Formats: sequence, structure tokens, C-alpha cells
Amino acid sequence: MSSNSMQNSKSHVHDLFENIAPKYDRMNDIMSFRRHKAWRKKTMQIMDVKEGQNALDLCCGTCDWTIDLAKASRTGKIVGLDFSEQMLAVGKKKIAAEGLTNQIELVQGNAMELPFADNSFDFVTIGFGLRNVPDYKQVVSEMLRVVKPGGKIVCLDMSKPQLQPFKSIYYVYFDKIVPLLGKAFAKQFSAYKWLPDSLQLFLDAKELKALFEEVGAKHVYVKNFFLGIAALHIGQK
Repeated sequence: MSSNSMQNSKSHVHDLFENIAPKYDRMNDIMSFRRHKAWRKKTMQIMDVKEGQNALDLCCGTCDWTIDLAKASRTGKIVGLDFSEQMLAVGKKKIAAEGLTNQIELVQGNAMELPFADNSFDFVTIGFGLRNVPDYKQVVSEMLRVVKPGGKIVCLDMSKPQLQPFKSIYYVYFDKIVPLLGKAFAKQFSAYKWLPDSLQLFLDAKELKALFEEVGAKHVYVKNFFLGIAALHIGQK
């Protein structure tokens, strides 16, 4: 992708998420039939965050995973980073309601150019955000750079089911039905048309595993959820 097209894509996605921020949580529940919360819960069980460990949550959006990390760590410092000011504003209210303001720091920034030193975090996570960035490899490379030796980078995102006829049914739902749901519930047809478009461009689970390994992640673990509509990838530094 050229620098101009990358910049245009970044600007488009930024504007999209700024607009849908107030309805983002509700639409996630509707689109995934609330399964995204179960997938994140299972991911947290596999991660097994210990008390005092710190974490960086990239593309943190409205901060659900950021809050889960803080609760699991109890005393560890958690940083949530997102490029959308409106998403962070929603997340900030959630964090205050949970009484976690002193434990969680929110940063408006670019996942492709992280403003953190090498070897800073025990975990770096990205949930349902990697497919929305212009350069997947750059983000995963940055995740690996800022995680500590022995630490883990974790990606939970939508994926591409392979089993027919479920594969065809799934793509009809995501391509045709999801934008209509976006129009009905969030008044944002074009925004939710971006989601199936971004999935079409995204890597499948095997390709993403290969990318993790290409940037230097070790012992890459992959778990598919619900016939492959979502996938978890965990790599170690």
C-alpha cells in the first residue's frame, strides 16, 4: 500500500470510529450475538494474567478489554491506546464507573508508531482492531518491540471460516446483513459496510500465524472460535 493510500485509509477509519463511538458497544453485541464477550473471557483465561503484571491494550476502543486486564492484574499498570478521541471518551466513563482511573492510563495514539520504550509491558493486546489498520505487519512488529522478553502479544479478531456451507452463510450475513443492522441500530450504513470490507482484506488464521512468526514471535498459539469466525493468536518474545 502506498503512503498516500495508507494515509487515506487511516483517515477514513478514524472518521468512521469517531462517528460510531456512542453505538459501538451495542452494535458489537448485536453483530456477534454477544459472543465477543465470551471469546474475550476465554482469551483472558488462556493469558492467565498475574497480579502486578502490566499491559498495553491497542485499539482499545471503549476499553472493555482494558478494564478486564486491570481487574486481572489488580495492581499492575494498564495502558489503553486508540486513535479515536470519541472512543476513548466512552471508555474513560466506563473506567471511572469501575473505579480504575488510577490504574488505567488512556493514550490517543497510532498503533503503528507506539510511543513506548522497548521491553515495557508483560502483555500487549489488540482486540478486533488489527484488521482496521493500514499495515498489519507494522502493528505486530510494534507490539513485539514494546513487550518484555518472555512477554506475550495477543490478537483477538474476526477471521475467515473455511467449512462449507457455513462459510457461505457467514459471508452473506457479514456482507449483506451487518450493514443493514448498522443502519437500523446505529444510523450508520456506510460505517458498517466497512466491517465486511475490512474482513475481506484481512488475513485468515494461518496467514496471521505466519505473520506473527515472520516478525519474530515464538511459540505462536492459535485458537479458532465458533467454526472460525473469530481467532485468537498469542505469540511470545
